[in-house]
Formats: sequence, C-alpha cells, structure tokens
Amino acid sequence: MSRAFVKEDWDPEPEPHYELPDPDSAHFGEAAASALIEGANQGNSRSAERATGYKWGEPILVPHVQEILERAKSEGDDRIVQLAERFLRRADGGR
Repeated sequence: MSRAFVKEDWDPEPEPHYELPDPDSAHFGEAAASALIEGANQGNSRSAERATGYKWGEPILVPHVQEILERAKSEGDDRIVQLAERFLRRADGGR
C-alpha cells in the first residue's frame, strides 16, 4: 500500500462527555434523552448510549424527546426536529 494512504500517528477522536445527573435523579431521563439527541447530532450515538445506558429509540424516553421536539420546532432547529422525529419513529417500532 502506498504510504500516502497510511496514517502512522492515528489519534482517535476523544469520547464526548455528557453531563448527566445521578441515574436515580428525577431528571436523569430528561438528561439522557438530551444526550442521545446530542450524540446523534454529533454523529456519535453509541457514545451517548454508553453514557446513558439507554438505546436509541428507548420508549421510556419518549415524553422527554417529545419535549425536545416541541422546543426545537419553536426554535426553528430543523436538525434537532429531524433527530427527535427519528427517535420517536424508532420508539414506535420503526413505523
């Protein structure tokens, strides 16, 4: 292989850090939903899933993602609207 295609000093991207309250906190679900949307927006859903312990489309987070969706719509944030709608579709069984 040509040396032009070999990166010898590979530096992986640092894992994103998510500020999350204690999992027993009443606010953990809201923070987890926000982290999952943020991770997806950064193109790194897996890191948010690892940090929160929830998978993309987790039904228990639907009320929180609906709040994120409504806020994004009112703020005109089309990208967050798109991600929140995608999350909700997955939570609803992919319909």
